[in-house]
Amino acid sequence: MTATLQPAALVALRAQGLGARLGSTQVLQGLDLQIEAARWTSIVGPNGAGKSTLLKVLAGLMAHTGVVHLQGQPLAAWPARQRAQQLAWLGQSEGAGDDLTVWDVALLGRLPHQAWLGKPRPEDYAAVEHALRQTQAWDWRERTLGQLSGGERQRVLLARALSVQAPVLLMDEPLVNLDPPHQADWLHIVRTLVARGTTVVSVLHEISMALHADTLVVMAQGRICHQGACADPASHRALEAVFEGRIAIHAVQGQWVALPATSALPSQPSD
Repeated sequence: MTATLQPAALVALRAQGLGARLGSTQVLQGLDLQIEAARWTSIVGPNGAGKSTLLKVLAGLMAHTGVVHLQGQPLAAWPARQRAQQLAWLGQSEGAGDDLTVWDVALLGRLPHQAWLGKPRPEDYAAVEHALRQTQAWDWRERTLGQLSGGERQRVLLARALSVQAPVLLMDEPLVNLDPPHQADWLHIVRTLVARGTTVVSVLHEISMALHADTLVVMAQGRICHQGACADPASHRALEAVFEGRIAIHAVQGQWVALPATSALPSQPSD
């Protein structure tokens, strides 16, 4: 299903008739989608549903059929530099040079704002410092990426995306390697961004974390099965259905969480 059409000013990203292939496999099947501005949308679904492919297409990183509009303008019509200022990207298991310092990695996020071969400006340094402090990576700014753990690296790559200060932020599996406290920190960052008007789109395997979003996009087999509010019972039913009844959505201490469905668990032999 697709959501009711919204006025263009309220939509950060709109996709019409999206299709994409990986080799000979059709991964996306003629999707229509709109992402509301200044909201957090989480894309969820089982492995192989096409979630990451959809996010790459929305970011302009993958060939596709159909049309993507960013801020009301076709994505392909944006000059590369202006598009990079408008849309920031954090990919799944992204790499960076191990010999680069944390500071230099985060500073890469400011390249779209700098003139060709121009030097960073004071506002670039301020944006990088703010991003590194947001992700609690400031104390490592002089260390190289190769000296960091997987979770620490992920926080630095998040800082690079945040330093762009783009109005639209796309993140594919941003919680990889993050322990629960830093997942909670990530949630706080996202909520702060959205409160300031940023549009956030995330692909998450952590369903309970995805249920904190404003809107849920549920995918299966390259199609969108449902799009709706995370608190909507219809969203919960759609989630349970695409996971074949193996999870159940419950309210726990005022929050929605995904738990293994008891009926889907293998029966235990009796003594």
